[in-house]
Amino acid sequence: MKTILQILAAAGGFRRNLYLRIENPPYMALVIEATPEPGPLGAPAISIAHYGELNGDLMRDPEMCFELTNPARLGWMMTPYYFRNDYLGIEQFSRMRDAQNYIFYPDLFHQHESFARTWDRNLRAQRFLEAFQRSR
Repeated sequence: MKTILQILAAAGGFRRNLYLRIENPPYMALVIEATPEPGPLGAPAISIAHYGELNGDLMRDPEMCFELTNPARLGWMMTPYYFRNDYLGIEQFSRMRDAQNYIFYPDLFHQHESFARTWDRNLRAQRFLEAFQRSR
């Protein structure tokens, strides 16, 4: 999710009260926000979502949650652990904590990584970074 990392850098970096809403017609708004709880490995986490509306209810199309890490100060990385699409009735955790246990579903995790790469290409092609920079 290089596009999201570039948007975060342009916004001054990650912070616990992070909330960004990027309007970029004709596309659905993109919301990037810090989650109140850390990710499954205890690292800071963010939610990224497009929101639509159905019968007055906000619908995630999709939402993904990622842990943010900076291993050995090599640059920020985003690692997915959650996917949701309200229109399709899908909610998936590919990584999570259950009490003291770390639970990892490798096949689902790879699907989440693949979807995130595709979504990143779309966000770049739809020029969400430029839309954010224009809004500042």
